[in-house]
Amino acid sequence: MSLFCLFLIKIMAGDETKNSEHNKNAAWWQPSLILFAKFSGWIAAPVIIAAFLGRWLDKKYGTEPLLFLATVGFAFLISMFGLVKTVKEEYRKIEKDDKEKKND
Repeated sequence: MSLFCLFLIKIMAGDETKNSEHNKNAAWWQPSLILFAKFSGWIAAPVIIAAFLGRWLDKKYGTEPLLFLATVGFAFLISMFGLVKTVKEEYRKIEKDDKEKKND
């Protein structure tokens, strides 16, 4: 699931090292969809993986529901870290774009 989300993001975003002229010609909805895919991936992928992993570990070791809750809790922390990281990156991009607009 996570790899699929990353694949979609890569396809939609293209190479981020391309010049800003290409980004100006992108469809108006494309940046929003890319951001939505990034956030959705950070929320869904770790939790889904942790749910399956936690159930499997609980069945294997007979510790229901301890390992399930532990893996889901850890997945929550991973999701929060990823979301904060993504928000900071997007905020920096917005600040950079605002500075460029003010200089023009």
